[in-house]
Formats: sequence, C-alpha cells, structure tokens
Amino acid sequence: MTATATANDTRSDPRWERVLARDPNADGIFWYSVATTGVYCRPSCPSRAANPGNVALHDTLAEAQATGFRACKRCRPDDPSSATTATIAAACRLIEAREDIPSLTEMATIVGLSPTYFHRLFRRTTGLTPKGYAAARRAERVRGALAKDGSITGAIYDAGYNSSGRFYAQAAGTLGMTPTRYKAGGTDEVLRFAIGQSSLGAILVASSETGVAAILIGDDPGVLAEDLQDRFPRATLVGDDAAYEQLVARVVGLVEAPGLAIDLPLDIRGTAFQQRVWQALRDIPAGRTMTYAELAVHIGSPASVRAVAGACAANTIAVAIPCHRVVRTDGTLSGYAWGVERKRTLIAREATLA
Repeated sequence: MTATATANDTRSDPRWERVLARDPNADGIFWYSVATTGVYCRPSCPSRAANPGNVALHDTLAEAQATGFRACKRCRPDDPSSATTATIAAACRLIEAREDIPSLTEMATIVGLSPTYFHRLFRRTTGLTPKGYAAARRAERVRGALAKDGSITGAIYDAGYNSSGRFYAQAAGTLGMTPTRYKAGGTDEVLRFAIGQSSLGAILVASSETGVAAILIGDDPGVLAEDLQDRFPRATLVGDDAAYEQLVARVVGLVEAPGLAIDLPLDIRGTAFQQRVWQALRDIPAGRTMTYAELAVHIGSPASVRAVAGACAANTIAVAIPCHRVVRTDGTLSGYAWGVERKRTLIAREATLA
C-alpha cells in the first residue's frame, strides 16, 4: 500500500488524471479530498475539478475519513451500495488483469472481505461467481486469440491455461465447438433446427452439440430460417426429425407460460460482459421487470447502461434468456428484437402467472 499523496505531488501522480477523467473504474481503488471545500470524494465524482494544489489522494476510504472532512453529497463515497459496487468492480479488474485464475481466498483478502461473504457479494452483484467470471474472461481471451493468425496452442497458453488438455476438456462449453472448428470460423459446425407455431407466431429453435443456441420468434418461418443462417453463416443447418420437434414443443410451452421453469440446456456464446448481463436477466423473477439502469447496477457496472442495452439486443435465445423483462426508466417498453407487442404479451402473461 502506498502512502497518501499530498497536495504537492498530486499533479505528478497518475491517479490525478483519472480524477480529471472522472473514471468510474477507479472507484474503490483510491479516494481524494479537497482542502478548500472540506470534502472527500470518489474518483468519478461529477463535481467540478478542484485545483490539484488543494487535493490529496488516499489509498483507502479510512484515510480519506481520517482527514476530518465530510463525505461529498454528490458522489456519496460512504454509501454502502457505492462501496459494494466499487469493491466488486476492483475484484473484476483484478481478475481481468491476471492470466491465471486467482483463488477465492486471494481475491477476498485483496478486497478485505471474508471468502464466504466475498463470494456471496460477488455473485449477487455480477450474476456470476468469481470463478465463473474468471472463466468467462478467459474464454473471451481465447476467442480473441483464435480469431487472429497463430497457433491454437499459442492461443490456449496466451489465455492463461497451463494445460492444453484442461482447455480441450472445456472447449465445447467455452466455444460451442472444437478450437479447430472455431478458428476456421465455425466451418462444418452442425446446427439442428425445427420451427413450431405459438400464439406469438412462428418459433425457430436451433441447437448445437452443447445445447440450444438460438430461439427466434417471428411471423414468417422462411424469414426465421434466413435469420438463423445469417447469425451462423458458416454452420451447416439441418432440419431435424420428430424427436427434435419435441424440444420445440417444450420451447413453445415456455412461450405460452413464460413464468414456468423449463430446464433447457443452453449454448450461450458471448463476451464476458454479455454473459454477465444474460445471467442477470435469468435472475429476474418472472412477473417482475427491471430497468436498464437497474440491471447495470446489478452487474456492478452502473455506468454501462448502453452496453447493457446492447447485450440485451444481442441475445439470440428469446424467452429462455428473458431480455423482455427489461424496460425503460419510466417503465415504458423499449425495442425488442422480436417485436414490442410480443414483449408486452410476455410481460403480461408473467404478471398474470405471478
């Protein structure tokens, strides 16, 4: 832990640039106090930038409080919810910076919490366990490395795996296919699909070897098939038999009674951030809705409202990943990939069931 930066050396401290940028990612890493106003703040405080000659930087909240100044009323550095978000954000940054997966005890010690409480707090805030978040970030690095020129083995080790055998054992869940096939852009991947009918229109369900990769809803079955091909341009699409249509019937049941629990194996493909959002969507109880801003706070990224909305829009698994449960701040319905009226109907059905 470094000492508190005094007003004299604030300008030369790289943290000062983060204060000037009001960087929300710096919250929970350090705090600053302003002698002329007698307050201490978080780095992302929206207040007008102070004269650096009057500012001191602090490594801990306790150091900022020890100045005897009062907490800023705009950024509320003492707010427990803000502190929780900052703590988990700091843990996420720790995970992202590491090639290996730090142990639960190590992460909890760094943020100053007990392992049990840290695990519960992390999952409640992000929707993922610390290990799950680390695995998602590692998978994202693998996907990025495989998209570049180079060997598969190099990509595996660059992502932090200490054993290619361990990665290959997890490859289907991580990539949805073998690494070789993924590097080739998904060439020769086989997706089974079938189309059924529901009160909301035609429903297309497509599955890989891992699980359901897409649930699409629309008016025209032909358009849905074209949409599937656009989403998986290098895959081979195989219209399946009556046995597979039983799965489609289960999905239709989910649409007709969206509040009922139907356990479907899912093949969820996305970035670590998207997966955090999609997991949080699955945590919203049927019959309830959440705003995009509330969802951003829930995953520990309150400044990422637009990114959260983008992740909802990128969801290819309708209803099973219930992006229809997210609404605007004023409670009105925003855009929905499969039509706002369908979104309205799904919310109304869930409210009735609840």
